[in-house]
Amino acid sequence: MVDATEHELVPEHHLVEEERLEEILDEYNIDRTDLPKIKRLDPALRDVDAEAGDVIRIERDSRTTDTAIVYRLVIE
Repeated sequence: MVDATEHELVPEHHLVEEERLEEILDEYNIDRTDLPKIKRLDPALRDVDAEAGDVIRIERDSRTTDTAIVYRLVIE
């Protein structure tokens, strides 16, 4: 069986600390629920101890900016 978290096309996923999350939400002038969603059981979150309501920071390779950072709200 293939481990999805080890695949080269799966970007880094990290749990966002609450203090940092407030700064991010203020910067973009959004609420937590305005973020795109990711399911708690998504294979990419296997190594991340995330629960519903947490926010995940995803670092992707980007042709234009080298690294693109996106955020996702964890849902059931």
